[in-house]
Amino acid sequence: MLKSQQIRETAIEMDSLKLGSGWTLEELSQPQIYLASTYGESHPGSVHLEKLMDRVCQALKTLQMRGARYFATDMCDGIAQGHDGMNYSLVSREYIAGLMEIQAKASPFDGGIFLSSCDKGVPGVLLAMARLDMPSVLIPGGIMKAGPDMLTLEQIGAYGSMYQRHEITLEEFQQKQMEACTGCGACQFMGTANTMQVLSEALGLALPGTALLQASSPELLQACDRAAQALQKLIELDLTPRKILTWKSFENAVMVHAAVAGSTNALLHIPALAHELGIPVDADLFDRVNRYIPYITNIRPSGKYPSEYLHYAGGVPAVMEELRPWLHLDALTVTGKTLGENLDDLRASGYYEACTALLQGTGLTGRDIIKSRSAPINPQGSLTVLRGNLAPEGAVVKHSAIDPSLMSVTLRAVPFDCEEDALQAVLRHEVQPGDAVIIRYEGPKGSGMPEMFYTTEAIASDPLLCSSIALITDGRFSGATRGPAVGHVSPEAASGGPIALIEPGDLIRLDIPKRTLSLIGVQGKELSTEEIDQILEARKKKYIPPTSKPVSGALGIYQKLAVSAMKGGYMEID
Repeated sequence: MLKSQQIRETAIEMDSLKLGSGWTLEELSQPQIYLASTYGESHPGSVHLEKLMDRVCQALKTLQMRGARYFATDMCDGIAQGHDGMNYSLVSREYIAGLMEIQAKASPFDGGIFLSSCDKGVPGVLLAMARLDMPSVLIPGGIMKAGPDMLTLEQIGAYGSMYQRHEITLEEFQQKQMEACTGCGACQFMGTANTMQVLSEALGLALPGTALLQASSPELLQACDRAAQALQKLIELDLTPRKILTWKSFENAVMVHAAVAGSTNALLHIPALAHELGIPVDADLFDRVNRYIPYITNIRPSGKYPSEYLHYAGGVPAVMEELRPWLHLDALTVTGKTLGENLDDLRASGYYEACTALLQGTGLTGRDIIKSRSAPINPQGSLTVLRGNLAPEGAVVKHSAIDPSLMSVTLRAVPFDCEEDALQAVLRHEVQPGDAVIIRYEGPKGSGMPEMFYTTEAIASDPLLCSSIALITDGRFSGATRGPAVGHVSPEAASGGPIALIEPGDLIRLDIPKRTLSLIGVQGKELSTEEIDQILEARKKKYIPPTSKPVSGALGIYQKLAVSAMKGGYMEID
C-alpha cells in the first residue's frame, strides 16, 4: 500500500482537510506527490518556477497522480551583493532544506518533484531530497539567454568597478545594467547556480540532458513531462535518493565539476550533501580528482562563452562522454537505469543532433565549447586545495582563473577585518602590486560566509593588480569570480584560526603547484619554520578578538552551529 494511503487510515481528519483544499474523492486515492520549488518573485531564477510547477501538475494528473505544490523561496546572491544581505546567503541553504523537510514530513507523500535554479536553492533542494528519501526527481530550472555581444551578469561587477575608477561613463555603465539580464532563469555563466544544476544531473538526481536548458524553452516544459513519467517509475521501483547517492555518484559529480571549472562553492555544497548520507566526501576528493581530470569546457567565467552554449554542445552528457574512461558508468540514476545506459540511450535518440542544431548561425562547433579529453584547455581540473600554517584545515583556489605569474609567489600581507574596508582600499588604489589582501572574520561563524565578489571584481578588472596581487579570505567567492582569489581559509578567524594572527607586512607564500599557503616571514624578512611557529604562538597568546555586535535570529543560530567551510559549512549540534 502507498504511504499516503496507509496514513489516511490513521489521520482521520486528513481527507476532510484535503477535500476542503480542492482535492476530489478520486484524487485522495491516487499517488500523492510533494511538488516543491523555490518559486517566488525574488529574482529571475525563481520567478518562472510556478509555470513549470503548473506543467508538472498537469503531467502528474495525466498519469493519475495528484501533485500538491509547496514553496520555499530562495534569495538572490546578486541582489544581496554589496550589503549585509549577503550574510544570509549560505545560511539560506539550511533553511530551504529545513522548510522542505518540515513540509514533507508533516504530510504523507509517495514521491516528490523538486524545482530550483539557483545558488542556494539547488543545494537546499538536494539536502531535502536526501533527508526525505522518497522517490524523487529534481528539475533544474534552467538559465537565461546572454545579452548583446554575449553580455553576462557577472561582467556587471567589473563594469561597476570601471565606473567607480572613472574608466567608463555613468551612461555606459547603466546601459550594461539594462542589458545584462534578458529574462527568467539562472545567470548565464558557470557560477554556483549553473554548477549546481550541472552537478544535480551528474549525481543522477536530474534527468539526463536537463541541466542548463533555457528557462523559457519548450525543451524545459518537455523535461517537466518526462520528470513526472520518471517519478511514476521510481515509485514502482521504490528507488530513492539514498539508493542513487553513493560514493560512485559523488565521485562522478566531482569529476564533472573539474571538467567544467565549476564554482568553488561546490566544496561547500557537495560535502554537506554527503554528510547527510554519512558518505565521506571532503575537499581532498576534489583536490585528488582535479589532478587528473582535464578542464574541457570553454564557458565563462574561466572560458569564453555564456553557459547556454554548453547545452548547444551537448550539455552534461557530452562532458560525461569525454570523461567516460574515468566515470563510474554503473552508478544508478533517476531514470532507473545506470549512467552508462543513459549515455547509450542519448546517443541512439538523436539528442546530440538536436543540440548541435542550436549552434547553427553561430559559426561555432561543439568542439569550440567542449574540448576533447586528448586536447583539453588544461590537462588538470580547475581548482586546488592548499594547506600550510595559514590554512591547517585547508583553503581553495580556482587556478584556472589565475594569471600564471601568481601560481608561485611571495606577497606582503595587508589585512582587513571585513570586506567593505578591503574593497574601498582596492578602489582607492591603496593596495599595491605585491600585496596579499587578507579579508578575515567572514567565515561561517564570523559573518555567515558571504561572497567577496565586488572585491574580486575590483581586482580582476584592474590591469595593474590582476596579475600582481592575491586576495586571501576565510569567506567565499561568487561562482562568477575570476582572478587571484584564495577562499575558505580554515580554521576561520572567528574560530581563532591563524588568519586572525596575520599582521601588516607579513610575508605570505602562495604556491599553487606545491599546494601550500603559508606565513614565511615578518616585516619583509623571511624566517625559518621554527621561528614562524614561535611568532604565531606568541601572537596567539596576545590575541584579542575584535568586538562584534551580537546577531540574533536565523543568522545567529547559523553562526553558533556552523562547522568549518572545509567540511561544508552545514549546521551541526554538538
